[in-house]
Amino acid sequence: MGEVVNDALRAALAETGHSIESLAGMVGVDRKTVARWLNHDHIPHPRHREAAASALRRPIGDIWPDTSRRREPIWFRPWQEIEREAISLRSFQSTVLPGLLQTEAYARAVLAGADVIARSDVERHLASRLARQSILAREDPPHFTAVVDEAVLRRPVGGRATMREQVQALITACGAPHVRVHIVPSTVGAYAGLNGPFVIAVGPSIELPATSTISFRDKSLPVPRT
Repeated sequence: MGEVVNDALRAALAETGHSIESLAGMVGVDRKTVARWLNHDHIPHPRHREAAASALRRPIGDIWPDTSRRREPIWFRPWQEIEREAISLRSFQSTVLPGLLQTEAYARAVLAGADVIARSDVERHLASRLARQSILAREDPPHFTAVVDEAVLRRPVGGRATMREQVQALITACGAPHVRVHIVPSTVGAYAGLNGPFVIAVGPSIELPATSTISFRDKSLPVPRT
């Protein structure tokens, strides 16, 4: 049986004028490693995927489109497709920062500390979460608005160093014209958001009866909103 080639990666190399050797140098790996990436059975570490996508000026999902689908649970996969097609995403979080804005260290601490997945699965779920973030770096990113409870920023997830890095990354992200983060101060007291986190997506290509807006909450599948 012949080798399955990653045509998207090969095309990106050709279009940007990069060779296997030059990409390897920019990412910080050897030539053989990049050569293996051309095979769909060899998916790079999240850090290398991000560096390669940046060097090739492509969203991670364009080069390795199956990464997230392979690594996320079945119940989450329909939402991933919607998230990629959305032109607007509005997220509310009362316990942790939105996955699209999490740093690698913060996301790892969240996944490891939540105690809902096996420790052996943390890294593959982490890879999927980081890969999803590429939608905010593409040429036509969705408008992303996050509303976060103040307690989220005060909770030292992963320790002080991790939170310091995360807050700085959050500030940097807010410098982009398509990203907005609002904080609900603790002085507000009880409010509707305490019922739980949710995300609302809007997109013209989202196929739902009589609406182009859907919501996603916890582990439930997307449902129409009127």
